[in-house]
Amino acid sequence: MAGVKDKVAIIGVGCTKFDEHWDKSLSDLIVEACYEAFDDAGVEPKDIQAAWWSTAWSGELGIKLAYPLKLNFIPITRIENRCASGHNAFIDACYAVACGAYDLVLVCGAEKLKDTGLPIPGVSDPVELYTSRVNPRFLAVSAYAQLALRYFHHYGIQIEEGRRILAKIAVKNHYNGSMNPKAQFQRKITLEEALNAPIIAWPLGLYDCCGITDGAAAAIITRADLAKNYRDDYVLVKGVGLSCGMYHPQVQDDWSVTYVRENVAASQMAYKEAGIKDPRKAFDLAIVHDCFTIHELVIYEDFGFSPRGRAKEDVEAGTFELKGELPVNTDGGLKCCGHPVGASGIRTMYEVYKQLQGKAGQRQVEIKNQRGLTHTCGGNPLESHAAGVVILGLRGA
Repeated sequence: MAGVKDKVAIIGVGCTKFDEHWDKSLSDLIVEACYEAFDDAGVEPKDIQAAWWSTAWSGELGIKLAYPLKLNFIPITRIENRCASGHNAFIDACYAVACGAYDLVLVCGAEKLKDTGLPIPGVSDPVELYTSRVNPRFLAVSAYAQLALRYFHHYGIQIEEGRRILAKIAVKNHYNGSMNPKAQFQRKITLEEALNAPIIAWPLGLYDCCGITDGAAAAIITRADLAKNYRDDYVLVKGVGLSCGMYHPQVQDDWSVTYVRENVAASQMAYKEAGIKDPRKAFDLAIVHDCFTIHELVIYEDFGFSPRGRAKEDVEAGTFELKGELPVNTDGGLKCCGHPVGASGIRTMYEVYKQLQGKAGQRQVEIKNQRGLTHTCGGNPLESHAAGVVILGLRGA
């Protein structure tokens, strides 16, 4: 099967501050992120031949992207695949460029979630919250709490020990987020603060959960052979993977509920295309979907960064810290950036793009392997997920 490896390049990115933007509209956020990307790439809206619009709940039609940017009647595809929407949109755009359909395209994800006034993405009607969504299995925090309890039980980890491991992940991400001016939360926390925070759904506390946020992110991509016409330090797409589940946690009575099968499948697709044999040693950084700290812990194993049941040892050793062997969520992840659902996937690529260019400031990691992994995953560990993985790299990586 023909892929996109080394056929597509990112030449510009943009990202708003992820925050509670009460004073900005969706259009304001789109303009801010996209014009940063246009400026970074040295292009104008009139140069864009097609666009992909990623949003879960902030507008069904391409007009939501076309209007604020005045995109002149070009094709715009709206993508929704829950939290994996950004990766889905980016991957589809890459295939369109790789096959020669377009030379220069825009991918933008944006979301306005705070205006609903309710603490759950996409709910604007209080009646909906307490009727169709009252099933506790649907609520993300409840489902991931059950994943945590099952994981601890399966691997013989005492709950208090497990909570401490998760708290260390939260502390790591808050440390990284404190150096990211575009993150919603920029305050370091201590292990004690994380452990003593209010419980949201046992055993997950406040600092185990990401926030609901407003924000936008954008990327400009082109054919790899054209990228040099725009900049020297472009970043190539090395491999992609997208996987959607089929309610296996509900229909398989032997399902362990200790990992996310879609994460595994998407990563394996991307590894195969990129030629990755040893994931732990292949990347300079990974930006993954830490909607809850337990998910980040499970991802370490799903992606082959840690052996099954042994991720806690790597957390204790500092393997995934900023100066560790494989830094994970160098920008603070969802935990500190927050989670404007449709924008989060593009935000992960923003961070890896900047890191590979050596432009990440205080949180810059050492670039040796010249590759970084990005990931988002939408759904519910008790139902099903959609997971996306994109591997980015420099020339020769």
